[in-house]
Amino acid sequence: MKVALVSPYDFAYPGGVTAHIDQLAQQFDRQGHEAWVIAPSSKPSNTFEFDRFVRLGVPVPIPAGGSVARLSLSPWLLKSVRSLLEREQFDVIHLHEPLTPLLPWMVLHCSKSVNIGTFHAYHERSKFYPLASKPLRHWFNRLHGHIAVSPMAKGFIEKHFDGDFQLIPNGINLEGFGGDVEPIAKYKDGKINILFVGRMEKRKGLKYLLMAYSRLKWQFPNIRLLVVGPGTPDKDSYRVLGEHNLQDVEFLGSVSQVDLARYYRTADIFCSPATGKESFGIVLLEAMASGTPIVASNLDGYATVMEDGMHGLMVPPKDDQALAAALRYMIQDPKMRSAMGAFGERRAYEFRWEHVATQVMEYYETVQRQVVDSALASSAA
Repeated sequence: MKVALVSPYDFAYPGGVTAHIDQLAQQFDRQGHEAWVIAPSSKPSNTFEFDRFVRLGVPVPIPAGGSVARLSLSPWLLKSVRSLLEREQFDVIHLHEPLTPLLPWMVLHCSKSVNIGTFHAYHERSKFYPLASKPLRHWFNRLHGHIAVSPMAKGFIEKHFDGDFQLIPNGINLEGFGGDVEPIAKYKDGKINILFVGRMEKRKGLKYLLMAYSRLKWQFPNIRLLVVGPGTPDKDSYRVLGEHNLQDVEFLGSVSQVDLARYYRTADIFCSPATGKESFGIVLLEAMASGTPIVASNLDGYATVMEDGMHGLMVPPKDDQALAAALRYMIQDPKMRSAMGAFGERRAYEFRWEHVATQVMEYYETVQRQVVDSALASSAA
């Protein structure tokens, strides 16, 4: 099958949606299908190892819901989109966050293929959809099939648009994060490594982890905090660092996927103190696949992936005291860390990309049959 995977987001910038698309494309190729990726990018097409990447548009940062969405807002791409779709004649066009401007709208406008939309996002409240639901309904109605990555994402989109949604979760590259991944030698020096992975945005909760770390460092001088992710820490995080003169905190910035897996394998504890708006929790799966126990905020999206007390410990969001207490338990009990890490590895196996990609392809085939049957019924009438 010839499939186009469309992202509205900058494909050169780390994020859950772009990682999802990248892994799905690789799995489709391994299964004998022909997968293309269409997305805006702040880097040229030859930057990516994937051969069938089509760069459409240069993204610009747009503040959105406590985060920053890097989107292409150029209407001049319509001609390029139409030309690409007419030339390649895709069997299925799979749009991720299909209601996000501007590239998915243009693809839906030009598409004569079977259109599938995957909805990733979750927000407790949204100003955008209530205001824009009527004009967006035009694009939603252009979709033949709908996927949600979690019950949270499904519940959120169903508040604004009626449709049948197939639940298919995010996946995890077990080979990339498990197996023979080597830890980073310089950090295996006897200190206990706590790892944070995420963009430097307030909703990722780094401030609360730094506050918890400041409570623990005096009691456990052999702990270290490794912070991986793009961006610059916010003012509150800098304030905590300065006020407590925190030692052994290393900001490592963006890293390659290969090095990311090594950081997970280096960590003794993975911590995700996000404050909300997490529909799934791909970072939790990455930690599980690496055999690393977790301390995370008790968010509904995270609870779809991990079980409190089994794969790690969950605490109320924005509560640095509870976060410190959970980390303290982990630091003091290496046997518990080991057991939770082992349980996490078994849990991650359920989300392996081979299985997820097969589910997605089977859904494509189901929707294709429905489209054909509907067209035959209409012609008979």
